[in-house]
Amino acid sequence: MKVSEFLEHHGIAGNPFAEEDAQNDTVFKRTCLETTFHPAWDKVFGNPSDPSTAIVFGEKGSGKTALKLQMVRQFERHNDAHPDARTCVVVYDDFNPFLDRFVSRVGPGRPVEKVLAQWKLWDHVDAILTLAVTSLVTDLISGDGKRPRLTRPQARDLAVLAACYDQSTAESFPVRWRKLRRTTGYHLWQAAWPLALAVTATAGLAAFLVTSAMQGNLGWTSSWWPWAIVAAAWIPLGRRRLKATWQAWRIVRSMRTGNRSIAQLGRALAAMPEADLAGQPLPAFSRSDDRYELLGKFQGVLAALGRPSLVVIVDRLDEPDVINGSADRMRQLIWPMLDNKFLKVPGLGFKLLLPQELYRFIERESEPFHQRARLDKQNLVPSLEWSGETLYDIASTRVKAASVGTPPATLAQLFDPVIDQRRLIDGLRSLRVPRQLFKFLYRLLVAHCHSHTDERPVYVISPERFESELALFRRDQDAFDRGLAPR
Repeated sequence: MKVSEFLEHHGIAGNPFAEEDAQNDTVFKRTCLETTFHPAWDKVFGNPSDPSTAIVFGEKGSGKTALKLQMVRQFERHNDAHPDARTCVVVYDDFNPFLDRFVSRVGPGRPVEKVLAQWKLWDHVDAILTLAVTSLVTDLISGDGKRPRLTRPQARDLAVLAACYDQSTAESFPVRWRKLRRTTGYHLWQAAWPLALAVTATAGLAAFLVTSAMQGNLGWTSSWWPWAIVAAAWIPLGRRRLKATWQAWRIVRSMRTGNRSIAQLGRALAAMPEADLAGQPLPAFSRSDDRYELLGKFQGVLAALGRPSLVVIVDRLDEPDVINGSADRMRQLIWPMLDNKFLKVPGLGFKLLLPQELYRFIERESEPFHQRARLDKQNLVPSLEWSGETLYDIASTRVKAASVGTPPATLAQLFDPVIDQRRLIDGLRSLRVPRQLFKFLYRLLVAHCHSHTDERPVYVISPERFESELALFRRDQDAFDRGLAPR
């Protein structure tokens, strides 16, 4: 007997329990994304107009990625409803490119733990600004051509941020930077005088040489003063380029997660007026102070563009190649971010969706750590738990979403009437998280269909089959919890 035949008998198109990852789950994206929420949703999501920080711990399969997708969708809906007060959302869930660059800079041949011990808060800020600035620049240069209402200082701030953090691979950096300056109206003619002076002096000397040659009067060429004048005309340009290259070298050395070259950054800084850069923060030192100022400038640009709020969603911390699922490495990576000063920046909210293993480290941390992190003020969810009733509702919603008949199918109709709702809820409660729920129901459907032939199909799951498969699944689940089997 085929599983598809069993489901079609109940008016269900496709297996609603086949997918285990919310990122690729079409049933979830089609229906549950906006209808099925965890009981702690309000605490985690908060107010999109005034975002707050929330720290959520959950075991594998507890719905952290689903929570991320739901938050992104709700922020999109908020932005559609409030076009003049939108929230900028940064999804910080792909650590691989940043960690790979960091490891190659800090110590490619050193043990990973010693390398990650050098990861600091400003590395997180650099990575977040890279994602945010790249996205904003893309939006501006690919827009409708309407010039954003930015003051010249704000346009300068955005140009500096783009020079340091715009890392799109769609176009070359010089092309994108030129488009951005044209879009924002940030002109660099004030910085062109050193080049103009050098070119003018050189062109004047060349013209004088040609004229003298035509007149046969080249005796003056043996004098030192014409050449000294031209050389002096090149000094301001040379000094400007050297200073910009020195600044670019310090910035590239300090930004351990970036991929900007010294030459590209040096040319961009040299093209800007020195007066515009005087006293401005640059990520040229290994410290957080400059990053806080740059983050504040980015928020100022966002506010001027009708985006007064910024939200950073952190997820998939255990997946980078460098981390490789190690709880100790995850702690080294995320602990610098647990700083109350950083997590409570006005207008900025963090949604940290962290693996459950890290909560054990939280419980063992010292008093100075708790004073610095102030987790009591961060909307902490110690465990993303699901009750049996909630898991039953999730399974029922998925069955209805995949139904093509009228009325829609229910979860209960797949089982023998002897298995009442209470027994189903009690059985599903032991599965703990949605991913295990889907795995169990998928395995149960396959086991039931394999035990019957096409000639003598049975379209309800018997109590014996339910109990035996549940016992086997619990055994495998316990083995995984003890680290003895894969899940």
